[in-house]
Amino acid sequence: METTLRGIGVSHGVAIGEVRHMGTAVLEPPAKQIPADEAPREQARARQAVEAVAADLIARGNLAGGEAQAVLEAQALMAQDPELIADVERRIAVGSTAERGFYDAFAAYRALLAGAGEYLAGRVADLDDVRNRIVARLLGVPMPGVPDSDEPFVLIARDLAPADTALLDPALVLAFVTEKGGPTSHSAILARAMGVPAVVALPGASELAEGIVVAVDGSTGEVFVEPGPERQSALKEIATERKAAIAASSGSGATSDGHKVPLLANVGGPADVSAAVAAGAEGVGLFRTEFLFLDDSKSAPSEEKQVEAYRKVLAAFPEGRVVVRVLDAGADKPLEFLTSADEPNPALGVRGLRTLLDHPEVLRTQLQALAKAATGLPVYLEVMAPMVADRIDARAFADACCEAGLQAKAGAMVEIPSAALRARSILQEVEFLSLGTNDLAQYTFAADRQVGAVSRLQDPWHPALLDLVAVSAEAARAEGKSCGVCGEAASDPLLACVLTGLGVTSLSMSAASIPYVRATLAKYTLAQCERAASAARAVDTPDEARCAAQAVLSGE
Repeated sequence: METTLRGIGVSHGVAIGEVRHMGTAVLEPPAKQIPADEAPREQARARQAVEAVAADLIARGNLAGGEAQAVLEAQALMAQDPELIADVERRIAVGSTAERGFYDAFAAYRALLAGAGEYLAGRVADLDDVRNRIVARLLGVPMPGVPDSDEPFVLIARDLAPADTALLDPALVLAFVTEKGGPTSHSAILARAMGVPAVVALPGASELAEGIVVAVDGSTGEVFVEPGPERQSALKEIATERKAAIAASSGSGATSDGHKVPLLANVGGPADVSAAVAAGAEGVGLFRTEFLFLDDSKSAPSEEKQVEAYRKVLAAFPEGRVVVRVLDAGADKPLEFLTSADEPNPALGVRGLRTLLDHPEVLRTQLQALAKAATGLPVYLEVMAPMVADRIDARAFADACCEAGLQAKAGAMVEIPSAALRARSILQEVEFLSLGTNDLAQYTFAADRQVGAVSRLQDPWHPALLDLVAVSAEAARAEGKSCGVCGEAASDPLLACVLTGLGVTSLSMSAASIPYVRATLAKYTLAQCERAASAARAVDTPDEARCAAQAVLSGE
């Protein structure tokens, strides 16, 4: 009998197939004691296992390339963390086996990450995967991973580690569904990059029976269990219509009556540029520069290294707009040379622009590097600061840009409710706003975006969040300036229409989402988008907002 489950759709597309479950996690090793004279041998085994697992992760990254490579290399660094290895060796010295030492050491690290802010909490699945791989190697059992199958299937997992997601074969894995995770998890990001339909945060996903047929709609987040012939036919028709609309859609983002809405790409570095260009991105709405700094958390990259990386991205969009976010460090993205390790509540402490203002030489070097990188290129460079709270922050950033000789528009990210509520004041100091809806939701609802227990408050459709978007957009319109969205909310085609109706002037998203958003926007007039936005704000819950907007746009 057909039933419908709803999670969060994080990668567009429709797939129908039989369920296959992810390989089981490594069992907990026994807590047996070893004699003192065996400790050196166990410590050597521990070091060998770490190096073998790190080498495997790096090899997988080399095969996958692109964003996946950076993710897997970061996992390899997790495995090789000197403090972790020292902790394991201490445990072995007092009688633990190598596998039990790793298991217990990772448990301690896991607890720290889970409570350390949205970015690090989101890396818990990555940490678990590293633990499982090391323990499996020490126990001599098969690595947990994607099941073998001769026929295409829908992969079901409690969560997916990046090492598995990165090497999924789209010819075999029709879609994946996870019980945990969120729209900003590494697995979701990689799924979008690969074009594999995916649904995350689906309650009861792990209880789906092996071999049962399910239909997955990665756009709506719906999973239909044992879909009947009519449902399957309807979904296939929907998928065909979407593909046809995407194929017919090209050029600039715009509503059906010609209202322009530039569609930009979120990129993490030069490796992401080719996908953005192929998707028809009109520029970059969020260039995350952290990738350069996270390569070596002990020192800042040289100005020359920064110039080289920035120029590669800027050169890819001649006559296009490229919006660069200066380093967003602290709390969820700690850097040894820059951020404090002992803040009682890092997410509410010195992070983003606050960190850079405490270290003006780092900000100055980055701004000077951007100025040099843009020299001679026909690109519209814009630079924005993360975590701007008020006009004082905005003025400090604008002054820093001027002092560095940067000939580019300076802007502010709206990630804190105060910035939305006082947007017009902030716009007296900067030239544009960019809404980071992921963090804006987190700070508006006091709900970590990686914590499943508060996931209902992390929905970008929440009317309270839409109210803050509307306030920001209205402030920008009143000042004759622009207000874009660069959070994951922009990648939802229906929500993109609502954001347009709220007055947002550009939308930035993962490259894979651009064709879907472009095709959907082209179906509706600006007036329809405005009515949908009003309907979404007039109700009280995310589900009601989504249904109200859909009803307006479908003419119901």
